[in-house]
Formats: sequence, structure tokens, C-alpha cells
Amino acid sequence: MSPSSPKAFPVSWDQFHRDARALAWRLAGAGPFQALVCITRGGLVPAAIVARELEIRLIETVCVASYHDYTSQGELRVLKGITDAVMQIGEGGKGVLVIDDLVDTGKTAKVVREMLPNAHFATVYAKPAGRPLVDTFVTEVSQDTWIYFPWDLGLSFQAPIADGAKG
Repeated sequence: MSPSSPKAFPVSWDQFHRDARALAWRLAGAGPFQALVCITRGGLVPAAIVARELEIRLIETVCVASYHDYTSQGELRVLKGITDAVMQIGEGGKGVLVIDDLVDTGKTAKVVREMLPNAHFATVYAKPAGRPLVDTFVTEVSQDTWIYFPWDLGLSFQAPIADGAKG
């Protein structure tokens, strides 16, 4: 799925904040969580919101690169693993909350799940191929939809949906 897809799902800062807070509401009864692991970079913003809402203070990152050119997924690389302090929480990560912005193909989620198999995995958005790998999400979009996150956008004209359907 690439940004040239006719199915675009642009998300504003306000909408993303509302969706991340909705995720926190869904997670409120799933804890308690002793730590939060954020998958960078996309998980940084929702992790900050969820951590605030659930009052989680121990926050860790796992750095996984999969989109190397913003258009297509490439080889997965773990750039930074999870610290021993967080890895030792619970059995296999029980009591750890993993946050990402989106589960797409599920490749990144699978790598992180292998690190923390018993953690609670949550994303703001989910696509069908990756959805089985997450425990909680807010909105599902089709696999052929490209989500434009607010941190990747500037203000610009958007053509009407009908214009794209004519070609």
C-alpha cells in the first residue's frame, strides 16, 4: 500500500488526539499496566497520550524500521531493543502495554510480539492483515487505504473524492 493509493484517510491532529484518547478509554479496564513500550516512530504520539490518560510513568521504546522511503515496507530492522528492566516485568511482558499508531501488514507487530508475547498490544488504527496481532484498537481501515498521519502532512488542497473515482 502506497501513498498513491486512491483510498486516502487523512487524520488531523484533533482527530488523532480524540482517537488516541478513545484507545486509552478502551485500555483503562485492561490493566493495570506497569510499563508502556512505544514502537517508534509512529507510536510516540499515541503513547504519550495513553501514558498520560492511564498515568503510566515507566515508558520505553522499541525502535523498528520498516518504511524506509515512506511509500513501501522494506526489510524490518530492530534499531533499538527493549531494556532489561521492562523485559523482566511479568512473564513474557505480562503487565506491559505496547502502543503503535497502526498495525498494517503485522510484520512490525510480530517482531515486537516475539519480544513480549504476553504484553497487551494496542494500536489506534488497524488494517485486516495485522488486526489479529493486536488486542485493542480504535478504527479499522481497509488494507488498501493509506493513512496520512498529521505529523506527515502540511495544509494543502484535497481533491473531492468523486474526482478520483472518475479516472
